[in-house]
Amino acid sequence: MAPDLPPLLIQRLHPAATSPQRMSADAAGLDLSACLPDGPVVLRPGERRLIPTGLALAIPSGFEGQVRARSGLALRHGLAILNAPGTIDADYRGELKIILVNLGDAPVEIHHGERVAQLVLAAVAMLAPREVDALPPAGRGAGGFGSTGR
Repeated sequence: MAPDLPPLLIQRLHPAATSPQRMSADAAGLDLSACLPDGPVVLRPGERRLIPTGLALAIPSGFEGQVRARSGLALRHGLAILNAPGTIDADYRGELKIILVNLGDAPVEIHHGERVAQLVLAAVAMLAPREVDALPPAGRGAGGFGSTGR
């Protein structure tokens, strides 16, 4: 980690919670684990569930946390993050919970300590919105879905 970047502060809200982990030196995301010490949770096909992590974060001002799916769970089981990427604002201090949805065709059991999502931290440009009567022209104009070709 670069020395000029502020740290991501992590508070363990449950003693059995697993701290986020970067699984390789160049991994963009920190893996987030389910905190389910009372037993596994089963997601039936089409079901969505809020999965606790047992953690709270203090994301530095000027940054956001993006909660994203883990590709292996998506491929093997059809698990996705329902509001992907989920945004964690720098001023949120509550428990980090993951909205998982089972898009597969079989029930999936989520166990305590299982890595269920990843957290990517990103800088945020805090641009001030300003209403105008007309927007400056652009090459694409108002062309929408599919307007740039295939």
